[in-house]
Amino acid sequence: MGIRLTKPWTPLSAEAVRALPGQLGVFELADGDGSVLHIGYAGGRSLFGLRSAVEEARRRYPAAQRFRVEITVQYQSRWRELLMLHVADYGALPDGNRDAPRLGRLSPL
Repeated sequence: MGIRLTKPWTPLSAEAVRALPGQLGVFELADGDGSVLHIGYAGGRSLFGLRSAVEEARRRYPAAQRFRVEITVQYQSRWRELLMLHVADYGALPDGNRDAPRLGRLSPL
């Protein structure tokens, strides 16, 4: 098991988002080609956990067509890890994360 989020993509629909649990975690939104547009998290201030965080992001990123989630109480650490991994893999943050805080560097194998 690696550090990449490898769960299968789910089509981003209102029904799929409503089926999400109200738990803490991280998520990725992607376009139709699978390019990640935004990496987000549902934290302690997310009213209905992943369900409300993904719904909010779905409205902010109309080009998003797919998503995947990972339930974790370590959402801040995992979110930063996924951002650093994206930079390591693609050389930049996803467009939807340009305002992310300063990150360390990750050198995955």
